[in-house]
Amino acid sequence: MIEGSASGKKASKLKYGMVGGGQDAFIGDVHRKAVAMDSKAELTAGCFSRDYKNTLLTGEMLGMDKERLYKSFQEMIETEGKREDKIDFIIIVTPNNSHFPISKLALQNGIHVVCDKPLTTDSKDAEELERLAAEKDLLFCVTYTYTGYPVVKHLREMIAKGDLGPLRFVNAEYPQDWLATSLEETGQKQAGWRADPEQTGISNCVGDIGSHIENMVSYLAGLKIQSLCARLDTFVEGRVLDDNACILVDYDKGAKGLYWSSQIAVGHDNGLRVRIYGTKGSLGWSQENPNYAKISYLDKPTEIISRGRDDLYPHAQNYSRIPAGHPEGYFEAFANIYSTFIKALRKKLSGESLSKEELDFPGVDEGVQGVKFIEKCVESSKKNAAWIDF
Repeated sequence: MIEGSASGKKASKLKYGMVGGGQDAFIGDVHRKAVAMDSKAELTAGCFSRDYKNTLLTGEMLGMDKERLYKSFQEMIETEGKREDKIDFIIIVTPNNSHFPISKLALQNGIHVVCDKPLTTDSKDAEELERLAAEKDLLFCVTYTYTGYPVVKHLREMIAKGDLGPLRFVNAEYPQDWLATSLEETGQKQAGWRADPEQTGISNCVGDIGSHIENMVSYLAGLKIQSLCARLDTFVEGRVLDDNACILVDYDKGAKGLYWSSQIAVGHDNGLRVRIYGTKGSLGWSQENPNYAKISYLDKPTEIISRGRDDLYPHAQNYSRIPAGHPEGYFEAFANIYSTFIKALRKKLSGESLSKEELDFPGVDEGVQGVKFIEKCVESSKKNAAWIDF
């Protein structure tokens, strides 16, 4: 619902543009549906493909004004930046290698940014975007979607409040099987660009899903990586980039971690799972069953908490949308990221200050950290799994 103003009138929707997400694209449609779920912003401009015919067809399908369908992202950003009714923010859902130039141009033209992960293919480029966003005083969101689940936010607060005691060990994994064969050789679009280092960067598996592990653990546990030891594997014949990775991690405060990400793990769909162990207790959460978490303590019975049935911490409870037993999943988590970002942007555009809770979406700093993590894993693996300072 759009929040009413003091006069009782509904606030006007923010306007956004999108780069990428044309016909046959997967993630662009997810972003659009997630934004639409809370009706707080409307798609006004687009360059959905390098093929202008694709952009026109996508825009027609979405009922958009042809005047605001553009042949290139440069044309869109520069034209929109000069309009009195310009877009308030841009969503970037293109292959990894184009994130930097699109984001940079948007920031230079005073447009707030939402970018898919990983932020860039190079940490220097990521740091430049961080500096530019701060210099221009613009909001920048990187869509690490899984932090949008209410139970995740509850678990984060549990850890911050010391419910588990000082943390000792983290075990996190993200197995998939969709690249267990050479799918990229069949013309499948998603596999094709992810397996191409020119488009995806220096890593496939760690860059695509291992980065989600790093972000989830960082968000949940508040732990900072001090050093890591990574072995990246390429199992499918003819593939250039990694499709499996094992990573040992040393954190600050003495905690240790073990990560496994894989796209050749037959029998697994999208199995992001995190288990965190402290001196007083532990917790476990799985993305494929995101409405529940297992909590264990030394001195009382293990419990299963349920989103919708059990009382979560107030901030986390605010993200719960429907009653118990009605599963909230991927779209709702995505929508929670967007709802928070758009609310924050509306306040910022009104000149209001923002609290820490109002900025509870993945920021450009997390994007920078994710790119550094990818680079350090690749560096370690190339050095025969040597320990690398983070």
